[in-house]
Order: sequence, then C-alpha cells, then structure tokens
Amino acid sequence: MGRGKRIRPARLGEKLLAIRQHFDLTLEQMAEKLSTEDFSLRRQAVSQYELDDNEPPLPVLLKYARMAGITIDVLADDKVDLSDHFPKKLLD
Repeated sequence: MGRGKRIRPARLGEKLLAIRQHFDLTLEQMAEKLSTEDFSLRRQAVSQYELDDNEPPLPVLLKYARMAGITIDVLADDKVDLSDHFPKKLLD
C-alpha cells in the first residue's frame, strides 16, 4: 500500500484556539497543561497548532479533548461545530 499525504482537518486550529480561549489561558499556560511526563510543549508549538502551521500529535489532541469534555472526533471533523459539543457547564 502506498502512503499518500493525509488530509488535515481545516478547522482544527480554530477549534484548538477556541478551547484555549474558553479557559482563558495564555499560550504558555496551555503548553503546561498539554505537557506530560513523556513530552514537554512550548508555547510556540501551541501557537503553531492554533495557526494550522503544524498538526498536534494524537496524545496532545486527546489532552485537548479531555480538557474540553469532548471526543477527538469533534476536533477532527470539520463538519462538527465545537460549540455544539462543549458541556453546558463550560459555557456558563
């Protein structure tokens, strides 16, 4: 099987930015929340994710999703609006 270029979600960056803004976090604070024992993120990486300059690895997407109380498919599917899936308690 050939390995072609994977299609990237067009709205992923805007959704990741919306999550960070929802929690009123700086780039530095978000990088700290997304970091784990296995890897450490810098604010530049978070900025690149939000600007769609770089796509985050799956463990980072999982951390975003868990933080927002959503599933990863909400982040990955361009047809799904993030605001429709945020738990009500987060929107109040």
